[in-house]
Amino acid sequence: MNITFLGAAKTVTGSNFLVEAAGKKFLVDCGMYQGKAAQEIENSEDFLYDPKEIDFMLLTHAHIDHSGRIPKLYNEGFRAPIYAHRATVDLCSIMLPDSGHIQETEIEWKNRKRLRAGLEALPPLYTAEDAIKSMEIFKSVEYDTIIDVAENIQVRFNDAGHMLGSSIIEIWVTENGKTEKIVFTGDLGNNDIPLLDSPTMIESADYLVMESTYGSRLHMRNDDKANLFLDIVSETLDKGGRVVIPSFAVGRTQEILYEIDKIKDSHKEDEEFQRRYKQLMETPVFVDSPLAISATEIFQKNMDLFEEETQEKLRHGDNPLEFNGLQFTRTADESKALNETYYPSIIISASGMCDIGRIKHHLKHNLWNPSSTILFVGYQAPGTLGRTIVDGADKVKIFGEDISINSRIEYIEGYSGHADQEWLMNFVYSFISKPKHIFLVHGEEESQEVLKELIESNAKIPVTIPEFGEKYEVSDVPELQDRIEYSKKLEDQFLRLQILEKLDRIKDEINDMTDTVKEEKLMKENSDSEIEKLHDKVKKLEDQIKNLIEQ
Repeated sequence: MNITFLGAAKTVTGSNFLVEAAGKKFLVDCGMYQGKAAQEIENSEDFLYDPKEIDFMLLTHAHIDHSGRIPKLYNEGFRAPIYAHRATVDLCSIMLPDSGHIQETEIEWKNRKRLRAGLEALPPLYTAEDAIKSMEIFKSVEYDTIIDVAENIQVRFNDAGHMLGSSIIEIWVTENGKTEKIVFTGDLGNNDIPLLDSPTMIESADYLVMESTYGSRLHMRNDDKANLFLDIVSETLDKGGRVVIPSFAVGRTQEILYEIDKIKDSHKEDEEFQRRYKQLMETPVFVDSPLAISATEIFQKNMDLFEEETQEKLRHGDNPLEFNGLQFTRTADESKALNETYYPSIIISASGMCDIGRIKHHLKHNLWNPSSTILFVGYQAPGTLGRTIVDGADKVKIFGEDISINSRIEYIEGYSGHADQEWLMNFVYSFISKPKHIFLVHGEEESQEVLKELIESNAKIPVTIPEFGEKYEVSDVPELQDRIEYSKKLEDQFLRLQILEKLDRIKDEINDMTDTVKEEKLMKENSDSEIEKLHDKVKKLEDQIKNLIEQ
C-alpha cells in the first residue's frame, strides 16, 4: 500500500491524498488551496495523477479546503463514485456551486485587468454549473457502517465532530492475504463545539494520517469563550458600536448562533450579566451570507446529528438556531443597506478568512471606525487578509483602497472547529491497539514539529511530517525510511511556486520599505546630496523590476 501526499503537506489547506492498494487507486479528499498566491496557483495546476484512472474517492467533509477541487477533477474525466456522509453531500450541493460562482467572479475581475494589459482572458477554475454536474457522482453513506467500496477494500465513516457530516475514515485493505488498516482523521473537532458530538475515538489502526492545525496550542474552554464573547459585544454596544464577525459560512456561523441563544441559560442571579444579555437580545444580529443561510437550513434538516443536549432542547420547542433579533440578508442590496447607516448591531458574514465575499465590504466600512469591533472566531491561514489583521497590521488594502485599522480587533480562538493539542493527543492515546506510524498533515510547520515531538516522547509512536509530493510504501515499513524521489514535473512545479513565494515576500518588503522611506527619509531635513543618492537607489530598484518584467 502506497500513500502520496499531494496537499495539506506542511500547510493547512489543499487536502489531497492518493492511495494505491489492492490493485486500486483512490483519493482521500480533493481540496482547494487558500491563502497566499503561491498556494492558490496550485489550484489550477495539473493533478499529479490521471483523474480517469482513479477508482473512487473518500471525502472527509464539505469544507472547501477538502472538497473544492472536485469539480475540476470531474471536468478532467473523473467519473468514479465519491463516498461521503449524507450531510456532507447536502452541504457540498450548496458549497461547491457557491465556490464555482466565486471562481467565475474572481476570474472576471482578473480578466478585466489582463485585457487592459493586452493579455488573453483566462477561464475560471470551474463554474457553478460544473459544480452542480459533479454532484451526480456523490454517494451518501451513514456513520458506523462498514461498506465494501472495492474488492479487498472496506471503509467506515465515523463522526469527527468538526462540522456537520465530518468524518474520520477507517480503511481496511487486504493484500497478499494480509489485512492492514489505515485511518484518515480529516479535521478533528474541538471537543466542546456547540451543537455537535465529540469526535469518535478509534480503537485500532496500523497507520494514522492525522491533522495538526493546533498541534502547538490549547483552546479556551467553552464557558470562558461564551463570557468573553458577551463581554466584547457588550462593551462595543455600550459605546454605540458595531460588531463584525468574519465567519465561515458552514459550521462556525451556526455555532455562534447557538452560543448566543445558549447564553441565556447561565448566570441567572448576576444582574450585570443579565443586563448585557438583555442588551444582546435587543440588538439586531444579521447573518449576511446566502451560503450561511442555506447551510443553516441544512443544519436544521440534519438535527439528528446534534449532541443530545441540543436534541433535547429541540424536543421542547427551543430551536438554538432561531432567536429574537436574528435577521438574514439574502440579496446584495440588503447587504449593502447594512453599511448605509451606522447603528449598534452584529454582522456575521463570510468568508471567515476575509479574502472573498461580503465580509470585505463590511471590513471596508468598519475597520477605520474606533467604535467598531472586528471579532475573529476561526483559524486565519498565513497570507489571508484575516491573518494580516489579526497579526496587528496598521492598515490593509481592500478593493484597491488603503484602509487604516482603528477598530478594536479581537480573536476568540476557542471557537475553532479544530481539536487543540490536548485533544489531538487524547485522540492518539485513545487507541487500544496503537498505530505503527503517524503522518501529520494539515498544519503549519511549527505546530507539526511541536506535536511530533510530543507524540514521539509521550506516546512512543514514530511520526513523519510529509513534504508535498512524497510517496510512502507503508506496508511492513514501520520506520518509513524509504522515500520515492520527486518527478521532474514536481520539481518544475516547486520552482514556480518558490518564485511566487519570493515575489510575495518582495511585495511585503517593498511596502515596508516605502513606509520607512516616507517616515524616516523624506520627512527629515536631509541635504540635497542625500536626497539625490536616495533617488538613484530607488531608480536602480525600479530598473531591476522593469528588467524582470521584460524578460
